[in-house]
Amino acid sequence: MKNPFVMGCGEFHVNYKEDMAIWKISRVRIRVFIMLALLAIFPLLASDYVVGLATLCGIAAIGAIGLNILTGFTGQISIGVGAFLGVGGYTSAILTAKLGLSFWIAMPTAGIITAIVGGLFGLPSLRLKGLYLAIATLAAQVIILFVISRWDSLTGGTAGMVLSRPEIGGFIFHSETSYYYLIFIVLIITTLFTLNLFRSRVGRAFIAVRDRDIAAEVIGIDLFKYKVLAFIVSSFFVGVAGALLGHYTMVVSPELYSISVSIEYLAIILVGGLGSVFGSIYGAVFITLLPVILRSGVELLSGLFPDISNVLVGMKEVVFGLVIILFLIYEPEGLAKIWKNIKDYFRLWPFSY
Repeated sequence: MKNPFVMGCGEFHVNYKEDMAIWKISRVRIRVFIMLALLAIFPLLASDYVVGLATLCGIAAIGAIGLNILTGFTGQISIGVGAFLGVGGYTSAILTAKLGLSFWIAMPTAGIITAIVGGLFGLPSLRLKGLYLAIATLAAQVIILFVISRWDSLTGGTAGMVLSRPEIGGFIFHSETSYYYLIFIVLIITTLFTLNLFRSRVGRAFIAVRDRDIAAEVIGIDLFKYKVLAFIVSSFFVGVAGALLGHYTMVVSPELYSISVSIEYLAIILVGGLGSVFGSIYGAVFITLLPVILRSGVELLSGLFPDISNVLVGMKEVVFGLVIILFLIYEPEGLAKIWKNIKDYFRLWPFSY
């Protein structure tokens, strides 16, 4: 029987299950459920335009989580994520538009095909690291886009392909709200899988490879196996994101998966926070909405000063690059670390000393 005169202090875990929980504190779990509930009712209160932006943020977050598994958690640099998005998008387009398969079969198949392609281009990772590995993944970007652009009979070449929105039981995900909920569910599944992945033996091996690959090999971790596996798992989620993006925009075309897309996804995980699942989501929201905010600022200032509108349009890319540089200089761990600092401050406030 618990002694009523003994006052507990802090959080105590009495078994392994409690100690290994994703959210160990009950109030944190409640906060997560409240956030999920707010996100669930969000499209009922917002306009279609805002819901569409949220959908794009969710798709970018799924792809960014996949890239962060490879780059942030395993330490393998990749500049070919744009091409892997294209593999996912084109695979789903071919399966649905040409073979007549259901989207619910095409989407996971797109992830599997992208995972196989990513694993093949990940084979050099045992011998290459750093800048050399980045160049190898850049070669993947060039090769994949070349195949997509030239294989006219399969991919439609530079003209691209037209897709349709997914449907289930006669219900078509045509509205912005319905597609938002689809992305919302896939993002939750992706997040939970990734959080649990890095509580497993495989996830811990990924982190060990990132921190010190030679030491990891000494303690028995198969570097080749886990480096290639990181490419496979990462590419799977990137391929799923590519399929979801293709069916959302209802078109796939080679120019949609250029090197600039790969750089944008790298910016997402850098700004959000390398090695952070939720940082990938923060970065996806930030980078996706930044051009929208800059465009609104340009339109506002153009209304006040019409003569400088041309200058301001050219400044959007400058501001975008400047934001990334400032994050790298002043907060290399990204938005995830900024949010952690805020929480730590209020956890001790007002007795911060």
